[in-house]
Amino acid sequence: MTKLILSLDGMVLREIPVDREKIMIGRKPHNDVQIDNLAVSGEHAVIKSIQNDSFLEDLQSTNGTMVNGQTVQKHFLQDGDVIEIGKYKLKYVREVSSKGPSPEDFEKTMVIRPGAVKPAPTVQVAEPATVPKFNPGDTTIEHVAPAPEPAPAAASGPRPGAIQVLNGANAGKSLELTKNLTSLGKPGVQVAIITRRPTGYFITHVEGPTHPFVNGEQIGVQAHELRDHDVIELAGIKMEFFYK
Repeated sequence: MTKLILSLDGMVLREIPVDREKIMIGRKPHNDVQIDNLAVSGEHAVIKSIQNDSFLEDLQSTNGTMVNGQTVQKHFLQDGDVIEIGKYKLKYVREVSSKGPSPEDFEKTMVIRPGAVKPAPTVQVAEPATVPKFNPGDTTIEHVAPAPEPAPAAASGPRPGAIQVLNGANAGKSLELTKNLTSLGKPGVQVAIITRRPTGYFITHVEGPTHPFVNGEQIGVQAHELRDHDVIELAGIKMEFFYK
């Protein structure tokens, strides 16, 4: 079970199960988590959950929202993250069964940037020392520490998926979707994630005023399952999803 632990000055006030798609946080009574304090805006922040993933979004609050000491606008929550709203703290805790995946199994988000994608190899090659992050429309290349080696896919899991860029500077290049979470787009403009699950691959809107398009139709707020050869349009870049 996933939950939020609300505390003030180290004293636990209550626990809130994360068992719905949207949890509103704010000073007004209609919020799911009401914090009656003048430092907290009427509707301060919201936590949106899609299957097993949760995202925190600040709702243009007066005093802002922090996670682990850093001011955030939107944040992908991970086990142990501490949300700070005024003097109050909300700890995000994921409790998984011994049969379920551990939090360490979730890969770090990877943002696509031009130049970091290589054409799909014809033979199996070793993982690089660092995981490239690249973003269509942005020529800056960053690297993050490699995430733990994913466990071999179960027989019931999806076939390996990949995306191929159809236009722009990276046209013709492809990326294998080997991580549990792959973030695509341009931060501050439009961002979405592709989630790898036992039943297949799903795309979900995370950031930006408009949602991504799949085969010319805009997706909704729910995770959208990707089919073989679906065409994704995101931040002006078209990509084809396909199973290998």
